[in-house]
Amino acid sequence: MQSLTDLEVSLRRADVRRRWWLSLPAMLVVILGGVGPLLIVVVYSFLEAGPYGDVVWKFSGEGWFNVLFERDIFDDTVSIADAHLTILWRSVKLSGITTLLCLIVGFPTAYYMASRGPKARGLLLLLITVPFWTNLLIRTFAIQQLLRAEGLVNVVLMKLRLTDAPVQLLYSDFAILTGMTYVYLPLMVLPLYSTMEKFDFRLMEAAYDLYASRRKALTGVLIPLVKPGMIAGCTLVFIPCLGSYVIPRVLGGGTNLMIGNLIELQFGAGRNWPLGAALSIALVALVMIGLVIFQKNDRSGGDNA
Repeated sequence: MQSLTDLEVSLRRADVRRRWWLSLPAMLVVILGGVGPLLIVVVYSFLEAGPYGDVVWKFSGEGWFNVLFERDIFDDTVSIADAHLTILWRSVKLSGITTLLCLIVGFPTAYYMASRGPKARGLLLLLITVPFWTNLLIRTFAIQQLLRAEGLVNVVLMKLRLTDAPVQLLYSDFAILTGMTYVYLPLMVLPLYSTMEKFDFRLMEAAYDLYASRRKALTGVLIPLVKPGMIAGCTLVFIPCLGSYVIPRVLGGGTNLMIGNLIELQFGAGRNWPLGAALSIALVALVMIGLVIFQKNDRSGGDNA
């Protein structure tokens, strides 16, 4: 009996070793393709900036210092980096508002899709995924054409006599919000639809039979049961919005920057690679904080359910 137990233990150990060897190529790809570049960025953030870009291999915390503070070029006095904080706040604010708009539009859209028949569901799901067939840059330029002075939106406004001259819609926070909401809306709809598709709509009918109002049935029955889909959709929208670069660059012009544009500026025209690297790590930290918050909400929602 003892020898049989020893044999089982040795077989289990051999199985574990085999699994580790089989997963080794995937682990190497993750390390080299994901962790490796991130470590390089971390190292760059603690070096001195070169005079024409690149870095000088000397330890320095100036890059991290410049994330929140700046030195006067004449007397070296230290002050708060208002521009960086403004751009950071704009990034968080626009990402949060975009997530909220996508949730407001995506929730009834997913509900309508999930409550249709199988054929209608397939067609609607196809229409939701069609934008993914087109490059992000092309979709952003399409929004630019709609919002420009001679675009469709201004033409309709002037035709309806709501304005006498074209309204400046481009190169504003409104344009960025419009572009990000349009681009990332499917990422909200799809998780919500996936959750609502499994929802038993007879529970809504039962709530109505028990004299629950539409609002009570929505908040007391539907939302608690589809909360995991809401959390997943908010995560999929908020995280890429926070690091968005193309949409603010095209629709915001050079005046309405987000943190992704600020990072690119430091590696490009700013020629301050340590600051760009420090801002990149700060963005990763913000993303991780967002993921932790969404994950905690997801767990609490699951516990309540």
